[in-house]
Amino acid sequence: MGSLLGALVVVFVAELGDKTQLVALGFGARHRLGPVLAGVISAYAATNLVSVLAGGLVGAALPTRAVGLVGGVLFCAFAVWTLTEADGEADGAGPVGASSLAVFRTVAVAMFVAELGDKTMLATATLAARGDPVLVWIGATAGIVASGTLGVLVGRAAGARLPIERTRTASAVLFALFGVVMIVTNL
Repeated sequence: MGSLLGALVVVFVAELGDKTQLVALGFGARHRLGPVLAGVISAYAATNLVSVLAGGLVGAALPTRAVGLVGGVLFCAFAVWTLTEADGEADGAGPVGASSLAVFRTVAVAMFVAELGDKTMLATATLAARGDPVLVWIGATAGIVASGTLGVLVGRAAGARLPIERTRTASAVLFALFGVVMIVTNL
């Protein structure tokens, strides 16, 4: 039980203000709540599974440089995509014609990429190498989902008050900024 609670607390605190929480905030501001939360939860569960498997099988050794470079390029691509997507609906629910499945897929992929090589992923791998991997996965996933959900809800509240064009531009700038930082720090 110590592995579960330790992972929950460590990951929740480490994720507060992290890039993936800010990405979740951006998606929450621009799209319907259900598909965004489903994408966030799916991505976090998957990255934590990768972390736990890596920690349980090979310790905390992950190819962070290559993962960081690929993630940075993908973030820059998400920035371009965000700026070129169709106009949003008046209520900020998301792009016209964006199905729930399309929003879910976009969020899940973006969040998965954002989390790869992140400090919480490395922390989860380290905790899994030292403790019960199943309990670490459950605790880390609960902690990061709680943090991500907080980001989505704050984004949703802010998105309801901001024009969609400003929200889109701010999201694109965040994606581009994170992408460039990831690329530069991993060169």
